[in-house]
Amino acid sequence: MTGYGRARQMLHSRDITVELRSVNHRYLDVNVKAPRMYGFLEEAVKTAVSQMIARGKVDIFITIDASASDDVKISLNRKLLENYLELLHEMRDAYHMQDDVSVMAASRLPDVFTTEKQEADADELTADVLQVLQAAGADFCEMRAREGEKMKEDVLSREQTILRYVTEIEKRSPQAVAEYRAKLTARMNEVLADTTIDPQRILAEAAIYADRTAVDEESVRLRSHMHQLEIMAAEEKPIGRKLDFLVQEMNREANTIGSKANDMKMAQIVVDIKAEIEKIREQIQNIE
Repeated sequence: MTGYGRARQMLHSRDITVELRSVNHRYLDVNVKAPRMYGFLEEAVKTAVSQMIARGKVDIFITIDASASDDVKISLNRKLLENYLELLHEMRDAYHMQDDVSVMAASRLPDVFTTEKQEADADELTADVLQVLQAAGADFCEMRAREGEKMKEDVLSREQTILRYVTEIEKRSPQAVAEYRAKLTARMNEVLADTTIDPQRILAEAAIYADRTAVDEESVRLRSHMHQLEIMAAEEKPIGRKLDFLVQEMNREANTIGSKANDMKMAQIVVDIKAEIEKIREQIQNIE
């Protein structure tokens, strides 16, 4: 299921931004993109995302601006400064120069001061990033929930269409047997024009045909699958994989009805049912 969420917060003098983007995927695939120096965040972020999302290919983008923090430390290179001063005093004594060395002058000497960027506190930064991730995840999940409601409406609408088709098949099945019996009688009368036809033979043949083409069991199971679909759609937990299996069973029953139906009208209805099942199958690939 597609989704997007973004959050930005200033925590411990760090400007942290987290973005989540997802596309459809059969399983959960999380890819974390953060500055290399913050690679330690990856596992914690993946664990947090797995608690929010069960299915989808998720890309997470993390940016951290620490320019306002106090992570930079300036140190005085005392040994180097002492060497500088010793040499400057030698110059003064050797060449009878005025001693005008001042603090400002000494501070401009190369490498007297060194700057060092302190490593961020990993635990503190991880906690901050996860806090921002939760905020982004809330937007992300809200968007996916809205999309999920639309998918639910579409799937349930197609379920009702399939049920109408099943009703048509249930009505058509005895009619098809009656029409077969009439055709069989007409053909036997045509072939055996001058011979008396045994009505019991016609009934026996029609009964065999009715038994061979009966789809009562399949239509009952298909209706049961439709009812199960409604129950699953009302659940709050992830149902995508369960729906995958249910759709396979729906297809199985439709195929069996199609193989039994020796009737053009019923065969066309089965084609329509399979078309609706396929549309449901396409939709549930997007459902978590």
